[in-house]
Amino acid sequence: MNATALAARLLTERPRPRGIAGWRHAHWLAVGTVCLGAFLGQLTASVTTLVFPALGRHFDAGFAAVEWVALAYLLVLVALLAPVGWLSDLVGRKTMYIGGFAVFGLASLGAGFAGSLWVLVAFRAVQAVGGAMMQANSVALVARGVPEHAMRRALGIQAAAQGLGLALGPSLGGLLVEHASWRWVFWINVPVGVLGILAGWFLLPRTRTERPAAAQRDDGRFDLPGMLLLTGSTTALLLALSTASGLPLPGWVVVVLLLASVVLALGLVRQERRALRPILAPGLVNTPGVRSGLVVSLIGYLLLFCPLVLGPVLLTGAGVSMARAGLVITLLPAAFALAATVGGALLPQGWSDVTRCRLGASVAGAGLLLFALLPVSGAATAAALLVAGYGLGLLLPANNALVMRAIPADCSAVGGGMVNTARSLGTALGTALPVLGVHLAGAASGGRTVLLVLAAVAAAAVVLTRPVHRVRR
Repeated sequence: MNATALAARLLTERPRPRGIAGWRHAHWLAVGTVCLGAFLGQLTASVTTLVFPALGRHFDAGFAAVEWVALAYLLVLVALLAPVGWLSDLVGRKTMYIGGFAVFGLASLGAGFAGSLWVLVAFRAVQAVGGAMMQANSVALVARGVPEHAMRRALGIQAAAQGLGLALGPSLGGLLVEHASWRWVFWINVPVGVLGILAGWFLLPRTRTERPAAAQRDDGRFDLPGMLLLTGSTTALLLALSTASGLPLPGWVVVVLLLASVVLALGLVRQERRALRPILAPGLVNTPGVRSGLVVSLIGYLLLFCPLVLGPVLLTGAGVSMARAGLVITLLPAAFALAATVGGALLPQGWSDVTRCRLGASVAGAGLLLFALLPVSGAATAAALLVAGYGLGLLLPANNALVMRAIPADCSAVGGGMVNTARSLGTALGTALPVLGVHLAGAASGGRTVLLVLAAVAAAAVVLTRPVHRVRR
């Protein structure tokens, strides 16, 4: 068998076993498989920051260098989510999702064996390629693999898996670093990756039945200029925020990076309007409700990650121990996961997703406002984070359902990639903005100012939420 034939065989998706495919609840097995990837991605996001001190000691490096372990992953992820979504529509979402587990697991194995900081950073970048392959397809696999009436619940379960990964990361990372080694923070991903490959092979339905090479000869070329412009724009923006937050670079670099980000973004808009197969699909972005839904998705994850970064700084500054601060902060993703799965059941069944979104954003804003105004303490902060997490757990699944209902089925992977790109940008900004606020105004004053701004942003999400017209599947 030559290489071309082998590649075609690997890219041809295999059906599930008949016993699984014929079971009337088989779609929940597919949702569970998607949840493995959602859990793994968010566990990695929350656990990595716990190893920064250990990495600094082991590699004799400062924080400005060590933070690239997180930044490299984030930049590659943001850059690749949309193009991977485009490729998934050609190759097949099941194939790309399973491949994502394989790439992620192998890169995690290499990261654990890294002998230098920059080798570790390189493996983290490869790890992000696998993460993009999973995340760009997760929403689409759920939205197209479950009945219409179960979509919101399925997306809520997926969001709960993300919340569980976020909540478990700090405690798991602390245990591994204290009782084993920082290397195990990466090695722990390997068995989860193997489990994801097996589950995806047997439990995910086919998303393509023909060989992609034969089926897609006339679909146009890959939008490489669009991908490069997207990569450059997001990288310049995040580097500008990092430089303004204390990286040892001249001040004028911030202005240059911000200007570069704007110019590249304008170039991206122009490129996507004339590309035959645009990676960001302006036609989808301009669909009523999709553009505002993507902005709300970005806002939701901005609101989720800012308190995760700010909380430990404010609590330890008020005299709360690090161990107790970690437990308090865990309440935010825990409440998010709980609300995403069962919180909606407490609301009237006749309420639309638009109403649920607006309620969730309002509740999240109230929680963040409480966090900003109440004295920083274990009990008061815990109550505020519980309120904020519950609101976000109502907001994000309902918003994702609104966006995916407005996108045609044959563009679902691209649509899911855009949702995940918005989510990753929100995560990036949610990590960078608190550091910037604390750097400019100090922990107490800067942190409270950031929280007040977040409460105003939550109010903007209420206004931005729009009804969508359901497209025919």
